[in-house]
Amino acid sequence: MQTVSGKTVLRQAVAGWRAAGERVAIVPTMGSLHGGHLSLVETARRIADRVVATIFVNPTQFGPGEDYAVYPRSLDSDADKLAAAGADLLFAPSVAAVYPFGIEQATRVIVPGMTERLCGASRPGHFDGVTSVVARLFALVQPDVAVFGQKDFQQQLVIRRMVEDLGLPIEVAVAPIVREADGLAMSSRNAYLGTDERQAATAIYQVLTAAAEEVRCGNRDFAAIEENAASKLAKSVSRVEYLAIRRADDLAPPQTGSGQLVVLAAALIGKVRLIDNVLVDIG
Repeated sequence: MQTVSGKTVLRQAVAGWRAAGERVAIVPTMGSLHGGHLSLVETARRIADRVVATIFVNPTQFGPGEDYAVYPRSLDSDADKLAAAGADLLFAPSVAAVYPFGIEQATRVIVPGMTERLCGASRPGHFDGVTSVVARLFALVQPDVAVFGQKDFQQQLVIRRMVEDLGLPIEVAVAPIVREADGLAMSSRNAYLGTDERQAATAIYQVLTAAAEEVRCGNRDFAAIEENAASKLAKSVSRVEYLAIRRADDLAPPQTGSGQLVVLAAALIGKVRLIDNVLVDIG
């Protein structure tokens, strides 16, 4: 696997693959890789000929007081993991390479509507940073397909909307959540959890699964399910930011018709913010 930090070498590598008629996938990450990230690379490997993984801790998607400065960074070990998972190239740019005119003067890509709810409500501006940096990575790599994880459910929907709205010739693929043996969704932030906090974190998936089962069994009092589930979760975590049942295609409030729903939650355990979700079909 080749590791590059500059745009010119990146573009040369991708141009060579394209000249050979190969399909290129991108897997954007912020590093501190775990099994969930590596599953994205494995998915990309199955649907493309070449895989570009990116590691960039993007400052514009962190709000004031969030963990940008201390976000775990482990480039050497991450590179080893990516190589073992089958990535062809690791693009690990500097902030200056991604934002050549500086962050304050950077062009922004904003997806209105879907970005103001749920995680967007509790992290104002977060998704503006996400879409802006992903648009930049797409422009640099020019992939045929981009692979994201289901755990960041709202994020992948926002990226899909951006791609469709801008007419980008990029397929967005979503890989399922990878979980620990006790159900906790794999996350780089899990490393922040103490022993007791780690045990408490398992309640998120348990509560989401129970709520999804109620919906699956025919309960359509969505507001009551949300309220009861949030109350249960609050007994194990420091704060429940949200627990919501939404339509899986646009995160709008559910209706009684058939379709796929998603039960989502964000919660603080100590100072650690974790998200998770469970899909449920009601057709």
